[in-house]
Amino acid sequence: MVSGTVISGTVVPGLGLCLAVTAGAMLLEAVEVAVFGRAWLESLVLAILIGTLVRSLWVPAPGWQPGIAFGAKTVLEVAVVLLGASLSLGTLWAAGPGLLLGIAGVVAVAIASSYGVGRALGLHHRMAMLVACGNSICGNSAIAATAPVIGADGEEVAAAIAFTAVLGVLVVLLLPLLVPLLGLSPMQYGVLAGLTVYAVPQVLAATAPIGLLSVQVGTLVKLVRVLMLGPVVLALSLSRPRPAPDSGPDSGRDRAEGRVALHQLVPWFILAFLALAGLRSAGLIPEAALPALSGSANLLTVVSMAALGLGVDVRVVARAGLRVTCAVILSLLALGAVSLGLIHGLGIL
Repeated sequence: MVSGTVISGTVVPGLGLCLAVTAGAMLLEAVEVAVFGRAWLESLVLAILIGTLVRSLWVPAPGWQPGIAFGAKTVLEVAVVLLGASLSLGTLWAAGPGLLLGIAGVVAVAIASSYGVGRALGLHHRMAMLVACGNSICGNSAIAATAPVIGADGEEVAAAIAFTAVLGVLVVLLLPLLVPLLGLSPMQYGVLAGLTVYAVPQVLAATAPIGLLSVQVGTLVKLVRVLMLGPVVLALSLSRPRPAPDSGPDSGRDRAEGRVALHQLVPWFILAFLALAGLRSAGLIPEAALPALSGSANLLTVVSMAALGLGVDVRVVARAGLRVTCAVILSLLALGAVSLGLIHGLGIL
């Protein structure tokens, strides 16, 4: 249900500010491509950085807050839904059962180990889970999808994305060096890149120097890894503690009947995400519509990241910086070790 503030148009100033930050981020990304031939920092990351800079220099008045909050929550939820259209379950069968089960196992082990590292370093449960899901599944998209399910706030999301973004760039630059150091074949390196690099475009950048086979294998493994996002977020949603029932006039009847509302078990956007992925897998979404859906998901995600940045107190992020950085680095190293173990365990040549 749309709130009265949305209907009355009070979201316009804040949402307009989010769109302005988004436009600036996309312009900077275009400049990067024009100057360097590639975007070292994607518009999604730039949007958070610009939004955080604006928030550090100027605190928006209360009248701006409804639009910023709308961008950080509702726009983000719609973006997560549209991500479902980019996932085809058919890729699971093309990769073979051994590798598919191995990828799922790597994701599960990586989430558990990353979460454990984060908690051991003193991170809050929500931050530790954001870092774990971001590292283990698909970086920024996983952080964005996980955040509303576990109740993470804008500062936690911004911190997780900022640090994983920096590590993402470093991984793209340094990962190819492992080929001569570890004697990896193009097939092995493709699997390793697909299991460790955050975003699909970054997988392409990390595998292109090695060869076409690495690009193809890395992209396939990465897509299968992204498919783990739905089940992981669904599991987090189901395992999240529920608030105590209200003491209103109908609460006794609800408890007596043992009813639990579906929206209390699974957020609407997760159900919609899974439904759209199912439609995509069944071939019910026209191929011609996929680029528009993917582009819309990307745009809305950037807008929501701009909103999150505008709600960030940079001093809080700075205080959490060292611990988050250590958690991201250690969990990434754990992910790499588990991935190499899978490669050798399956006898991939």
